[in-house]
Amino acid sequence: MKKILTAVYFSLLMICILGITSCSEDSSDTTSTPESLEAEIQMNVSYGVNSQQVYDIYLPANRSDTKTKVIVLVHGGGWTGGDKADMEPFISNIQDAHPDHAIVNMNYILAQPPAIPAFPNQFEDIGRVLNDLETASETFQIKPEFALIGASAGAHISLQYDAVYDATDRVKMVCDIVGPTDFTDPFYSDDPTFDFVLSALVDEDAYPNTTDYASAVSPALNISTTSSPTIMFYGDEDPLVPTSNAITLADALSAASVDNNYTIYNGGHGDWSEEDQENLQQQLSAYISTYFSIE
Repeated sequence: MKKILTAVYFSLLMICILGITSCSEDSSDTTSTPESLEAEIQMNVSYGVNSQQVYDIYLPANRSDTKTKVIVLVHGGGWTGGDKADMEPFISNIQDAHPDHAIVNMNYILAQPPAIPAFPNQFEDIGRVLNDLETASETFQIKPEFALIGASAGAHISLQYDAVYDATDRVKMVCDIVGPTDFTDPFYSDDPTFDFVLSALVDEDAYPNTTDYASAVSPALNISTTSSPTIMFYGDEDPLVPTSNAITLADALSAASVDNNYTIYNGGHGDWSEEDQENLQQQLSAYISTYFSIE
């Protein structure tokens, strides 16, 4: 401890000598170091001009911008509803299993067709959150590397962000819980209302005129070798997302030599047994330990 205090004093003395700041011998250094930082929660941090563009951040104790990676939670709700509060049950589980990670629970601008489309706005909102966190990495004392955990629509936009928008490879892992991955699947394309619903969700001005929107916003059809390791969870009686979407995504990831794993539970759109829910958390925790550990 004496050596540490001596080093700090010497550093302050040198600053005074160089004239960077005005000091005296009884000046004290009140700046927090990573070792002295306490756990902190900041709610509704703004990352845009819209009132829905906010996130909560859960910062662990003893964090630093060289080690503290960030797990980002993305809620579902059919692209038109839902809230970050829906993902709060994940927070305590992650904190218990991975206490050294930071956690961000984000909202994004909900679609209100036709005035406010979902795509690509919601993909880009994930990017805005990551940009904000990267800019504030020194302030928050976090390392700008990210894992995305999404449910339903939140899984879809997380997968799409990773596949299409993550040009600098900031995302290192994705967890997909009942997320749509392929809108060209007959489950969707054979539905006579699907084209209308899709067109209402897409901002056509943001895509070239010849765009096949069903393919363009399908993560499974946009996988590359730069995609991130992905763990998936689906229900075999899901009325909203077919298990074929899991298989299509898994096949695409495997073809690109990207690690992946999927589990299909008995039940519907996430309404699985307590045992299966515990299994999901265990598998997710193991995947984080494998692909998103803190050295």
